[in-house]
Amino acid sequence: MKDEITERQRAILFAVIEQYAEVAVPVGSVMLAKLFDVSSATVRAEMARLEELGLLKTLHTSSGRIPTDAGYRLYVNALAEDAAEGELERDLARARHALISRVEGQNKADAAIRQAVETLVDLTGNLGLATIDGRLYMAGLSSLFSQPEFLTSERTLSVARLLDNIEPWLREAEPNEPVNIYIGRENPIGRTSEASLIVSRFRSPFSDKTYIGVLGPTRQSYSRVIYLVQTAGQMLEKVLN
Repeated sequence: MKDEITERQRAILFAVIEQYAEVAVPVGSVMLAKLFDVSSATVRAEMARLEELGLLKTLHTSSGRIPTDAGYRLYVNALAEDAAEGELERDLARARHALISRVEGQNKADAAIRQAVETLVDLTGNLGLATIDGRLYMAGLSSLFSQPEFLTSERTLSVARLLDNIEPWLREAEPNEPVNIYIGRENPIGRTSEASLIVSRFRSPFSDKTYIGVLGPTRQSYSRVIYLVQTAGQMLEKVLN
């Protein structure tokens, strides 16, 4: 896929993803034309090609486009190649400080885990979760269901089914990368939820299957959330061990 997409198409795709993450409405060609200093017709042609490649899609209610799961996957994979700079670095530094101050100050495992989960909720607006020693910690349901993607009863029910099965699925799947990312239909237990699960495994004296992460819409700032989830796992590993 990477070889099939031009640099300008890649830049337009990433701009759509980042703009959609901010405003939660389909992105049109007029805004992007100003951003890239080209005509709206040029942007429309590039967006049409991205749609042909399965990276963008059009909603029936709008002329704008939103990313597909494949588009998000290309974006997430690219994050591993691109270093965070400028304002993102400053934002991540502040967020890291918040995690450190709220987690490292705890002298009990239960309190440290709860603080880590609740801090992720505060920093990302997603649902935060952790599982350790057969116990599931969860916070932020109201934050999750206040997202525009989950305002319909059908979508809420789909996410609820995913959450009902999250702990046994994590035990069975055993995510083993520093950060595991399941976007939309990549979620084997929630393919219709249009939710992304970002989870990190960390070492613990209580269990060899301990995880912390967030569940949120596919529309989110992956670079930021990935960093925060990984940092939360590192903080818990340090405190618990």
